[in-house]
Amino acid sequence: MTNNGSDNNNDNQNQHDQDGSHTDVSRRKFLKNSGYAAGGVVGGTLLGGLIGNPFETQQATSTGDDTSQKHLQQARTFFSRSDDFKTLAAATERIYPQDDNGPGAIELGVPYFIDKQLAGFWGSNSKDYMHPPFKPQASDTHGLQTKLNRGEMFLFGLRRMQEVSQEKHNKSFFDLDGETQDAILETFESDDVNVKGMKADTFFELLRQTTLEGVYSDPAYGGNKDMQGWKMIEYPGPRMGWGNDIESEKFLSKQPKSLRAYQGGGL
Repeated sequence: MTNNGSDNNNDNQNQHDQDGSHTDVSRRKFLKNSGYAAGGVVGGTLLGGLIGNPFETQQATSTGDDTSQKHLQQARTFFSRSDDFKTLAAATERIYPQDDNGPGAIELGVPYFIDKQLAGFWGSNSKDYMHPPFKPQASDTHGLQTKLNRGEMFLFGLRRMQEVSQEKHNKSFFDLDGETQDAILETFESDDVNVKGMKADTFFELLRQTTLEGVYSDPAYGGNKDMQGWKMIEYPGPRMGWGNDIESEKFLSKQPKSLRAYQGGGL
């Protein structure tokens, strides 16, 4: 299947900060309602601090150093429209907002994590069974019912979110205050909105799942910036072995390490 309405060309247009309004709502509102345990490590289905403007697309150099790698992680590879990406970023920040426990989805690089996943095999469902019959309004308990691939699901879902925002508030979704954004997200979660080719709650669940995976996945995949997601839950990251520590009588607290610590390339 192909990604309708999108291409993988980088867009060098600068993005702008979200005002977020993160102070009133706990990130656990969405996690609790969906059965995810706060503080747990989310097992992902995808896996195959920011300084300045978190939406700024930066030019990656070819030096191969750590700085250029971080710049590359902040370049879009799937979303060609700025409004689509800003809507995605605002929605992920409401699902996982900044609070007293630590940074939110934007600072953790979740929007770029999702962008990179959609640009690859996962986004085009190239390894999934994608043949009819398609029953997009049926239950998803027996697998994905829509003929849309994940890239299309994100584009149609985010653009429908924008339409609802304009219809109800005459503003772009990313320009709304946090509580109003939450109200729109809740209409998708409760399947009270019509979305082309799929159920609204199917899109919402995909959005929420990928947001959490971007928070807690290894930084090698583009999210969990500087391992801040792991630091919040004191997760040490993947370890090659515990032989030197297993018999210790003291409680051991280890700083997290990502896959890059064993493969080279910094964090």
